[in-house]
This record gives sequence, C-alpha cells and structure tokens, in this order.
Amino acid sequence: MKKYLSEFIGTAVLVLFGCGTAVVTGGLTAGTGIGTFGVLTIAMAFGLSIVAMAYVIGNISGCHINPAVSLAMLINKKMEVKDFILYVVAQVLGAIAGIGLLYAIGSNSNLGVESLGANGFGAASAVGLNMGGAILVEIILTFVFIYTILGVTSDEKKGSVAGIVIGLTLAFVHIIGIPLTGTSVNPARSLAPAIFLGGEALKQVWVFIVAPFIGSAIAAFTYKFLNKED
Repeated sequence: MKKYLSEFIGTAVLVLFGCGTAVVTGGLTAGTGIGTFGVLTIAMAFGLSIVAMAYVIGNISGCHINPAVSLAMLINKKMEVKDFILYVVAQVLGAIAGIGLLYAIGSNSNLGVESLGANGFGAASAVGLNMGGAILVEIILTFVFIYTILGVTSDEKKGSVAGIVIGLTLAFVHIIGIPLTGTSVNPARSLAPAIFLGGEALKQVWVFIVAPFIGSAIAAFTYKFLNKED
C-alpha cells in the first residue's frame, strides 16, 4: 500500500502545482496570459514537481506518477501487471485529488475554474493545432520523455541525478508542447481536469490518453531493441 499511496500523493502534487501554475499565470491565454514567461513558468512547475517527488517517493514506488511511465516499466518487465493496474488507479485518483484542490482554490478566488490546465486541440490550442497534429505531438513528446526515463533509470551510476534529469526533460517537452496542446504526456494529468470541466475538454481527452500510451509503448520497445545484448 505504501507504493500506491506514494503514487497517489506524487501525482496529486504534480497536477496541483503544474496545472495550478497554468491557472495562475494564464499561459498563453489572450488578454490574461504572460506569453513566453508564462510558458517557461508552467514548464518549470511540472519539472520541479517531478524533481521534488523523485527524491521523496522514488525509493518507495519509483516515482512514476504517470500511467505512461508505468506502461513503459510494464513492457520492460520492471513491474507486474497487478502493480501496473493499481499504480494507474492510484495515479488517476491522485490527479483527481490534485485538481479537486485546485478547483477549491480557484472557486474561492478571482482565478476562476475555466481551464484547470486542461489539454486541447483546435480552438483549445493556443496555435490552433488540429487533432491529427495533437496526436503526433503527444506521441513525440511522450516518446522523448519516456525514452529518457528508461535510459537514466537503467544505469545505477546515474541514480543520484535521475530525478533532476527526468524533471528537466519534462520541463523541456512542456516548453514546446504548451503552445501546441498544453502538453499532456501523462493520461492521468489530462483526465482529471477534463472530468471537472466536462464539455469540449472531456470530448477531446481521449487524444491525451491514447497518444501518450502510444508514445510510451514506442519508447519502451525502441529502448528494448537498441539496448538488448547481441
């Protein structure tokens, strides 16, 4: 239970601070956003959340806090199916808890609860990226993120810096991804705000569940192929 509780807490922190920063800064929202600085601030919030949690719960659960990460570990036989299922449940519940806290904060302030850091395409994309483009972007960004995780966690010599590397990688994929889709690379992080917002966010969320899983699977199989012993 310690593993699952750790994943719940870690995901809640990631979503609260990452999506919360998106709500506070406004990102690229016309009229209220702060442009490039807003994007960088949101990216660093997500990245630093990973760094913080990695050094707190990493030795307990591995600090996946993302179903796409857990899928890659399952494919690479670093976790059992039962653990995978329970990790995903804990991560989704943690994300919902994080958004729930953000919703409570927004509802009791002038921030509002119009976006909650939800992902989107078309009119919901800052640059009007269409559905096909959103799927491609999320596959690519998730591939890069997961591939980096697999590389840095597979070498014990890199253990002391793994959290920092993973956090910075998440930050840099957010820098390009925020204007395009809001950056998911994490199905739990995308599902939670969509549940609270409903409407178009909920209709579009399947893209941000399916595409990260595809990107994760590609990264996992690519890593296995390139790193197998001849």
